Amino acid sequence: MLAICCVAQFMVVLDVSIVNVALPQMRDRLGLSVTGQQWVVNAYTLTFAGLLMLGGRAADLFGRRRVFLAGLALFTTCSLLGGLAQNGTWLIVARAAQGVGGAILAPSTLSLLTSTFRDPHERRRALGAWSATAASGAAVGVLVGGVLTDLLDWRWVLIVNVPIGVALVVAASIVLLESRSEDAPRSLDLPGAVAVTGGLALVVYGIVSTDTHSWGSPTTVATLAAGAALLAMFALLEGRFAAQPLVPLGIFRRRAVSVANAVALTVGGSLFGVYFFLSLYMQQVAGYSPLRAGLAFLPAGISTMFGSLAGARLVARLGARRQLVLGPVIAAGGVAWLAGLGYGDGYATHILGPLLLFGVGLGLGFVPMTLAATTGVPVHQAGLASGLINTTRQVGGAVGLAAMATIASRVAGDRLASGASSPVSLTAGYDRAFVVSTVLLVIGALLALGLPARRTGAAH
Repeated sequence: MLAICCVAQFMVVLDVSIVNVALPQMRDRLGLSVTGQQWVVNAYTLTFAGLLMLGGRAADLFGRRRVFLAGLALFTTCSLLGGLAQNGTWLIVARAAQGVGGAILAPSTLSLLTSTFRDPHERRRALGAWSATAASGAAVGVLVGGVLTDLLDWRWVLIVNVPIGVALVVAASIVLLESRSEDAPRSLDLPGAVAVTGGLALVVYGIVSTDTHSWGSPTTVATLAAGAALLAMFALLEGRFAAQPLVPLGIFRRRAVSVANAVALTVGGSLFGVYFFLSLYMQQVAGYSPLRAGLAFLPAGISTMFGSLAGARLVARLGARRQLVLGPVIAAGGVAWLAGLGYGDGYATHILGPLLLFGVGLGLGFVPMTLAATTGVPVHQAGLASGLINTTRQVGGAVGLAAMATIASRVAGDRLASGASSPVSLTAGYDRAFVVSTVLLVIGALLALGLPARRTGAAH
């Protein structure tokens, strides 16, 4: 059961970044614009983030095994449809639908684990394995994407999910036992899910559109205002009008839950930005092939997995608060080093070290972040808590990537207008994005200081 849950979660996280290295080929084959390339990533991320909480609630209500299989089937089918895309719109719509499948699937994996492993020691080990596979998924996704794109075609970064998904469906049908929360609400808050998903999409679209419209233009202001209005409506629905709210706001009275989700916002923004812009730097500036770019990210994947496995043991000694401060600080050091990247700099001297630090820091942070977000939460809210921590990480990634892309584009355009060459201009834009990513991680470390000062064993 643990293996099935880990592989499923790995596949879902993998698909956030597996397309990054394939973006230049997608652009050439399907005629994608710069904005279109961002939406290949964000279409998946936004539906994934916006519906994760609904997926977590559905797992508690309808049965974790049933929801797991439904999400896996949808995710696998939409991966195939995306791989068969004939134009950019088709691909982006398929990615959005794939995100819906991921939103149903991902929280059920963590809900299955937290409801099955009740012993503190066993739960820590299970979450350590789950966190290791989830944390390394982003880096391994870039590697796998590079291998498949270079040796086969960009379509295989999506089609590869099909045989894995089919094998998981068969294994899960045999191994998993049905479980549900008897205390879970008897209905789903669909208006709340629509409001939060639509609000996030409009906010991200408004930020991305500043590439062609100024921040003060009527289009940008209207889009951001509409997004903010939908998010405010979501808060109002959850707080006053929803009979069975998607996110009972009372869960945020738990300080550990609030702090862990705030940290997840910053970590998600940094993670998405680093992998997106570094993969573009490698191919568009340094001239790496997709395969070489994918291999260049391998140390990040290995160090992230190492950090997660070590973090599962270390958290019992350091406590969640100290480790959740330590992880982002180490990662921030790596990204700050990366922010000094220049045109023509070598991989061994300017990229390898930052990737190792970034990976270890992320890995160390994922375990205490997950523990803080789920420890002490009642069993009937296991799906809600797991969906929430995944949601905030993805929301941070989507909004952070949109903001960093806007900043990078503006800096690169200014440098180009001043007479700098295209590679130098692009590098300057990417460096500014890395600076923003560093700031986000530092903010995350400071927020982690707000966690209750107690050890993991006491929390259990």
